[in-house]
Amino acid sequence: MLNRKLYLLMMIMALLGLFLAACGSSEEEPEEGAETVTETEEETEAEPTEEPMAEEEEVMEEEEMAEPDYDTSIYGVIDDIDLEGVTVVFWHQHSGAREEELIKIVDEFNASNEWGIVVEARNEGGYDDIYNKMIAGLSSGELPALVVAYQNQAAAYMVADGLVSLDPYINHPVYGLTEEDRADFFQSFLDSDRLPQFGMETYGFPPNRSMEVLFYNAAWLEELGYDAPPQNLAEFVEMSCAASETPFSQNPDPSFSLGYEVRTDASSVAALTFAGGSDIYDFDNNTFTYNNDVTANALSTMAQLLADGCAGEITESFGDQTDFGNGKVLFTMGSSSGLPFYASAVNDGEAGGFSWSVAPIPYEGATPVQNIYGASVSVPVTTPEEQLAAWLFLRFYTNADIQARWARASNYFPVRESVADGLGDYFTENPAYAVAFDLLQYGKIEAPVAGYDLVRDEAEGAFVRILAGEDPATVLAELDASANQILEEAAP
Repeated sequence: MLNRKLYLLMMIMALLGLFLAACGSSEEEPEEGAETVTETEEETEAEPTEEPMAEEEEVMEEEEMAEPDYDTSIYGVIDDIDLEGVTVVFWHQHSGAREEELIKIVDEFNASNEWGIVVEARNEGGYDDIYNKMIAGLSSGELPALVVAYQNQAAAYMVADGLVSLDPYINHPVYGLTEEDRADFFQSFLDSDRLPQFGMETYGFPPNRSMEVLFYNAAWLEELGYDAPPQNLAEFVEMSCAASETPFSQNPDPSFSLGYEVRTDASSVAALTFAGGSDIYDFDNNTFTYNNDVTANALSTMAQLLADGCAGEITESFGDQTDFGNGKVLFTMGSSSGLPFYASAVNDGEAGGFSWSVAPIPYEGATPVQNIYGASVSVPVTTPEEQLAAWLFLRFYTNADIQARWARASNYFPVRESVADGLGDYFTENPAYAVAFDLLQYGKIEAPVAGYDLVRDEAEGAFVRILAGEDPATVLAELDASANQILEEAAP
């Protein structure tokens, strides 16, 4: 912005000199901010003096002295940063086809960016591995320039002032996002990286998202006499119990027939709560709110399904996915990122394949409320050069063309609405993905706060206790107490 203003003033001075030399006059309206020139133009018939130039010099000096609206000790002066040959190390968790596509994206950026920035993408293990390395790096100073991070992990890093807010980059007139770009992003995705413990500033940027969905066996539902998946919890219970009594015709072992296998992790607790019209965290008051009627009802309903024999427990990792593919379980709940794995489970399963799809988590209001989640990419505090270079790669990574490629390769949801225009064939080939994509407009997020990783463990433990028959109100009151104690201890 400063350079633009200086350029404007220099152009005004040059035009003024030509104008005075020609002793002409002008009828054009002055540009905004050119009041001193207007006063001079009204006196063009008089003898030129040095005073107008002196006034212009004073304005230029004032502009030169204007401070950027961000901390230059962290960001430098963004307009003046030399990016030539800057190297950016990117810690990520992707493997397989996702890593292959990410490497292609990185290579394309390295070959095409005008500054000569070089990004080095490094698989540093899973999310927990990367988190532990970041915590160690915050002490040792050995940090990457880009790191995959969930919002609560980013908040934990910020307790140690380990990240930079991306707002100065997002809002920069040259390096930032245009208004058109901003409007193209799903707003809820951008909002999810604004951390309530840190002034709602942006400490991550989303390259993708997933959501909690209900997977269902459409062929089995039809055999049971239903023409659609359950909309609310009561219908979910009814259909689940019907499935436990009437096995799927393609089930190779009819003695094992269940409506649902209960997923107990914290994202499932949040998803059931959101769908019922409540929340697990109060953003305004920075407090956990698990102890509410909606959560209590949802978790006690799951406990009753278990007690009635309409549902079962997941006995091994991804066991519900396997049982679904074998035609033994009517419903499961899980991440939309698992769609390719469900397709494989059905196609290769003992039931011989069947029609299936996804639906919203059973909800109680007029519209669904979906738990949308996913890791973003954060920029640790390094140098002004590395930080700006890291942002420029993020901007590239999230442009519409790259997002279309990334969505196909990763099966994550793109973060821009316009990408749907180029995914028509992909939607046709993957109809369940298309159904889930249409639910993105109903998104809600879990708590983006430091300490939530520990709270998640507490939430899962509480769900397990309720399934075992403990009183929901008592368990959830204890969960709130422990969760808020963790929140207080983790606070910046």
